[in-house]
Amino acid sequence: MSTWQQTQTPYGSGAAPPPPGFFPQGAPYPKADGGYPAAGGYPAAGGYPAAGGYPAAGAYPAGGGYPSGGGYPPPYAQQNVPYYGAGAPENDSFNAPENFGFSDKTIRKNFICKVYSILMCQLLITLIFVAMATLHDATKMYVKTHPGLSIVAIIITFGTLIALACCENLRRKSPTNFILLFVFTLAESFLLAVSVSRYYPEQVLLALGLTTLICFALTIFAFQTKIDFTVMGGFLTVAVIVLFVASIVAIFFPGKLMTLIIASAGAIIFSLYLIYDTQMMVGGDHKYSISPEEYIFAALTIYVDIINIFMYILAIIGASGDD
Repeated sequence: MSTWQQTQTPYGSGAAPPPPGFFPQGAPYPKADGGYPAAGGYPAAGGYPAAGGYPAAGAYPAGGGYPSGGGYPPPYAQQNVPYYGAGAPENDSFNAPENFGFSDKTIRKNFICKVYSILMCQLLITLIFVAMATLHDATKMYVKTHPGLSIVAIIITFGTLIALACCENLRRKSPTNFILLFVFTLAESFLLAVSVSRYYPEQVLLALGLTTLICFALTIFAFQTKIDFTVMGGFLTVAVIVLFVASIVAIFFPGKLMTLIIASAGAIIFSLYLIYDTQMMVGGDHKYSISPEEYIFAALTIYVDIINIFMYILAIIGASGDD
């Protein structure tokens, strides 16, 4: 064993240095001032960094990040920002469906509320006319003795109906669409008043009650059912044409049985039409739907369905009560 190893003399006290190429076993590295540090360590200054990180200034960033000033931004995933190749987020507003009018539930609800608000105003006006023609004897007599007013009302009804159904600009332009719809409602209400003036008040009230229950039940059914009635447009159109021809034939061959058959068929057809028009208004998963801008047309079609259901039910009640 060498003298250096026996005496364990500090390296800077004049003893011979260790042979080149190795360090003493179990001895620490020398200090900068010529001595040795405490057992088991490296020099404090200028060595390797502490475990788990890098020096804060002038070197690599700390573990897991980048320097705060002038470095690269954090990864995109940490910022919740979509990037190329990652795919679009689930609720991507840029990938809206084609039928955007009914893609938003808020737009759909507002559209339905607007349609039924207009419809309630129409039915209220009609109810006033029907009540006057049914319960007020002077009004009933006036309606019966002035048939010329019925002809004028028929012309106005068909004129405004064709204008609203065929002219898109008229039914979408406000206030022209509301004016035409109001005129149509007045003319149709007058014609309905002329029709109900031939029946007893009890029959009219019974028909009103049954129509209310039927229309309410059919509306709830149209909202809840998964059956798509919007594909039945062609079938219903053919059924209405057949019903119209049968009504003309019934004029030349009148009879109680014929009246009951035609009235029952008409009530069924327009009940299906009410479901069809309601689902067209609701849209959603149905194949066909009405644009949210067509609130006037939607109210018009549902109003016509309800009026026809009422008239055919009243005809059934009237035919059943005849001796």
